[in-house]
Amino acid sequence: MPSKTRRRSAASRSRKTRRRRHGRSVGGVLGRVMVIALILTGAYVAWLDLHVRSQFEGRRFSVPARLYARPLELYAGMRLTPAALEETLRAAGYQARADSGRRATYARRGETFDVHTRPFPFWDARQPALRVRVRFGAGQVSGVQVDGRERPLVRLDPALIGRIYPGHHEDRLLVRLDEVPSGLVAALLSVEDRDFEHHYGISPRAIARALFANLRAGALVQGGSTITQQLAKEYFLNGQRTWGRKLNDAVIALILEARYDKAEILEAYLNEVYLGQDGERAIHGFGLAAHFYFGRDLDALRLPELALLVALVRGPSYYNPRRHPRRALARRNLVLEQMRALGIISAARLERARAAPLGVIAATRARFRYPAFIDLVRRQLRRDYRDEDLRGDGLRIFTTLDVHTQRMAERALERRIARLEHAGGRRSGALQGAVIVTSPQSGEVLAVVGGRDEQRAGFNRAIDAVRPVGSLIKPAVYLAALEQPRRYTLASPLLDEPVAVRASTGSVWRPKNYDDTAHGRTSLYEALVKSYNLATVRLGMEVGLDEVTESLRRLGIERPLQPFPSLLLGAAELSPVEVTQMYQTLAGGGFRVPVRAIREVTSARGEPLSRYPLSVRQAFEPAPVFVLVEAMRGVMSEGTGRSSRARLGAGVAAAGKTGTTDGLRDSWFAGFTEDRLAVVWLGHDDNTPAGLSGADGALQVWIDMMKSLKPRSLAARAPSDVEWAWTDLRQGRTTRSECPGSVRFPYVRGSQPPVGQCGEWRAERVGAVPG
Repeated sequence: MPSKTRRRSAASRSRKTRRRRHGRSVGGVLGRVMVIALILTGAYVAWLDLHVRSQFEGRRFSVPARLYARPLELYAGMRLTPAALEETLRAAGYQARADSGRRATYARRGETFDVHTRPFPFWDARQPALRVRVRFGAGQVSGVQVDGRERPLVRLDPALIGRIYPGHHEDRLLVRLDEVPSGLVAALLSVEDRDFEHHYGISPRAIARALFANLRAGALVQGGSTITQQLAKEYFLNGQRTWGRKLNDAVIALILEARYDKAEILEAYLNEVYLGQDGERAIHGFGLAAHFYFGRDLDALRLPELALLVALVRGPSYYNPRRHPRRALARRNLVLEQMRALGIISAARLERARAAPLGVIAATRARFRYPAFIDLVRRQLRRDYRDEDLRGDGLRIFTTLDVHTQRMAERALERRIARLEHAGGRRSGALQGAVIVTSPQSGEVLAVVGGRDEQRAGFNRAIDAVRPVGSLIKPAVYLAALEQPRRYTLASPLLDEPVAVRASTGSVWRPKNYDDTAHGRTSLYEALVKSYNLATVRLGMEVGLDEVTESLRRLGIERPLQPFPSLLLGAAELSPVEVTQMYQTLAGGGFRVPVRAIREVTSARGEPLSRYPLSVRQAFEPAPVFVLVEAMRGVMSEGTGRSSRARLGAGVAAAGKTGTTDGLRDSWFAGFTEDRLAVVWLGHDDNTPAGLSGADGALQVWIDMMKSLKPRSLAARAPSDVEWAWTDLRQGRTTRSECPGSVRFPYVRGSQPPVGQCGEWRAERVGAVPG
């Protein structure tokens, strides 16, 4: 038995040993698993910490770039009508009131305006809100006052004309915490996070309350999130209701609270929280929501309005005050009652706030009205900025758009096209057009119209419609000749007779005049004014095709052009914006000023980033350009543009040129006054005949627009090396002022033709010359 006992004892000890070894083995595995789990958890938390810091300390928000029109600068003597000022104010979001007590409002009494401006960060200084009085008299501004004192110049905050959105179409208007009304912060914390100042990112009591509700419902139906957790969800995570997401936002909330102070967290939340939808545009942050729902700045809202914005935090769609006003009202009042329960507001103030209506403005979809102009701006911006910078950095882009000029250009094109279609029995809706308006001195683009329906974004004909330009190219031919003043002057004789030009291929080109008539002996001046094709071809071939092509290049045409004879009559295909650049150089007296649509770019904080200053390069001597422009004034008074004289009045001098292409497919006009240059194109997108000459179509749009803009008459400031002489064009000689038919013409010094006799003035032969 002792041996059996010993055997049993040994077996027992063996089993115990195996159990101990097995226990140690299992414990070792569990320990290792826990160590690995802790390492992975630590690594994940460290990764989250790095992720949170990299985003939160970098570009915290995706803010669309904002595009502004040119600010209206008011001064005594400015040519501006009361209607134009009112139109500009409305475009900038100003509201007409009986008095201008609130910001962004104006009151009009006859020809006096009282305007209460917004504070605005211009590129050179931040301007506070101003109370401005503008007086009109005799068709212009007669005086400008600020707070009752006369000012030489006052700048109004400009209209917001567009945004360049991030890929997810978020929009927000950033506010600093010190700009946020205390009532909003109090209302927000009272309903969303009472313990915000004391917790470390999560609230155990709130979590326990939500956990009980979720277990009872068998699903995630209630959150116990603090404001910090809500920020984590909005900023770093998706909106799915899962346990994993809840755990993640709790960890991120702890990281945020450990890394940043309460003020930073609250400011980020105020700018990030989702508060509504405007089509594809997501409304984020209280700053933008104030404008979206009430049309005012956040700091201008009253308590009931602030409470409504806070009410939307719980569910912007469910409590949408425009679709569900009763729900929104009930939720707003609940916020107000919570504020009263916490002693934030008095009982009397609660009752007054509860009695207030919701006060939301009608929904206004953020469709900006200037797609063609904004398209031009974006193309110019891409030369200096990456697309991601434009979409997320909140840049402020100050453009050159003049709201009143843009509206007049749109109206002129739309109405004239309708009249042309009605009068000519044309297919309704087929005729299209484009308009570009610039400042002759600066090259700043004041308006761009890309089609007859300017509100519809799409094919931008002002930039992308590349069409033959017809006689618009002729000034380049005549300028190439006038640069040789010893050979050519306005009085130089030309032959307007049939001409045949043989190409290198052996084919023969035989151009014709518009009226299919040869006009015989004429002058260089008359050939341009009456747009004689035969005389122009003869002149261009004499001067040289290479010289004409070089003249076009110097005028600003960068597109490669083939020096074929047909180029002399506008066989070159150009877009309206390219034609604008060409005529900009002529209007600038031979100085090339690039057409530009941007003035300044600043960061979201108002720091200057890029300036687009005036850039001027001399392309031609001023004298021959001046002589040419004087002939182009003749186009408007006695040539293909003569209908403008009757409609604009003899007191408004202008220079310009019509253009018509083969088969009446394209109708062009380019012309300028002292303060406006405009190019107009009319035609069909499918290149079928429009049935319009330049004089019948595009010129009429130009006149309609200029009449509404009331431009300044083109001045005749001759360079020092230009001399004037009375001239008999039929003789091609200078003469005396008393001689019949003598006309005063400019000449580059030393180029005047010899003196002729004071003979009889023969009746000139006038041909049909639409251009």
